[in-house]
Order: sequence, then structure tokens, then C-alpha cells
Amino acid sequence: MTESAARHQDGMTREADIVAALGGRPIVLVGMMGSGKSTIGRRLGVRLHMPFLDADHEIEIAHAGMTVSEIFAQHGEPYFRDGEARVIARLLEGGPCVIATGGGAFMRDETRNRIRAKAISIWLQADGDVILKRVKRRADRPLLQTADPAATIERLIGERSPFYQLADLAIASRDVPHEKIVDECIDALSAYLLSGRAPSSSSSETR
Repeated sequence: MTESAARHQDGMTREADIVAALGGRPIVLVGMMGSGKSTIGRRLGVRLHMPFLDADHEIEIAHAGMTVSEIFAQHGEPYFRDGEARVIARLLEGGPCVIATGGGAFMRDETRNRIRAKAISIWLQADGDVILKRVKRRADRPLLQTADPAATIERLIGERSPFYQLADLAIASRDVPHEKIVDECIDALSAYLLSGRAPSSSSSETR
């Protein structure tokens, strides 16, 4: 077996060990809008051979295809958050999968406690300038429909970070190849689940 083939085999074995250690629990990605939860979540699901589910998309399906922005506009944020909590509760009962949550979902005590009890959570931590660059061209972020989106992002980061810090793991989301972030998620999950400790790499120093 070549060296590259051996590394590939080792990686597959480690990923299978992670899935086994999860014991049927989902992996839940939390963090700000634009932190890469959906992008990284899809790739993480592929690596671990687990389905990927996007909570926002599931909410839209439950509302006959209305977008999140339309639900906010028509029904208001409290209505949306109630529906979001119900959808996430349902997804958490679906067995092993990777779930991307909306930016505000982890703020809710009920949802955060349910995730803690039933899943492993990963905070994708992104700085305000990275988030702004990723979302500024999009009109589907209802909380950013303000006169100063950059200031709004910084305010939301300040309000939400104390809650995101309660996640099991933290990975710095920045402008590097997506697979590097996925690799760091795999490393962190391996250390946390297989070694019984949080990773000591730079990716965990952002917590």
C-alpha cells in the first residue's frame, strides 16, 4: 500500500470511529450567518457519510416554500423562532446527521439545552469582516436589512458569542479552502470523542 493510500485508509478509519463514538447523535453547527454552517456542513456530512440537513431550509419547506425573509416579514421574528425550535427538535430526533442551524437558534435556552442533551455542537466562529464580505451581496438576511449592516453584525456577534461559547467545540471560520475547515472539524471531533478531551490545536483557541 502506498503512503497516500495508507493515509486515506487511516482517515476513513478515524471518520468511522467518530461516527461510532457519536452513538447515533447528530452534529449541530452553530454560529453567525455567513460563518459557513451550510457550506461546511454539507462537506462534513460527505466526509462522515451522514445526511446533511439545513434547519432554515426545513422551516421553508414547512411553510410551503416561503423564504426565511418572507416568514420574518409576514409573521415576525418571535413566530419564526418558535417554528425554528420545533424544527430543530424534530431534526435532533432523526438519528445521525449534520445539522446547520440559523444564527439565532442557539440563543434559545430550550433549543440549546436540547442540542446539548442530544447532539455534539460545533461553533463556527467568524469575524465581522469575514461575515460582511460573505453576506453583503445577499438580500435574504432579514436581520441585516439595516442602514449599517457592519454595525449590526458586530452587535449580533457581541450579543450571541457568550451563547455560542457554550458549544462543545469551536472552529475558526476564515477565508481558507473549505476542506481545511472540514479537516479541523474532523480533528476536533476526533480529539473530543475519541480522546475524551478538547483539541489543543489553534482551532480550539478561539473559544
